[in-house]
Amino acid sequence: MERSLAGVRALVTGAGGGIGRAIAVRLAAGGCRVAVADIRTDGNEQTAALIRQAGGEALALTVDMARRVSSA
Repeated sequence: MERSLAGVRALVTGAGGGIGRAIAVRLAAGGCRVAVADIRTDGNEQTAALIRQAGGEALALTVDMARRVSSA
């Protein structure tokens, strides 16, 4: 028996393809609201579109997790 993820929010990095995409889609299928983040805009947009087409909620974010930003 799987636990419902309704009301849960997740941020998945590397969600533009491969394992990251699979994780994001699976979380959304369980009811989770997912922010999909990747350096590739086309990839994260495609993942978000897949989630939305299946009735889920997704936000696509273009980010570079390897780039450090210092706060002032």
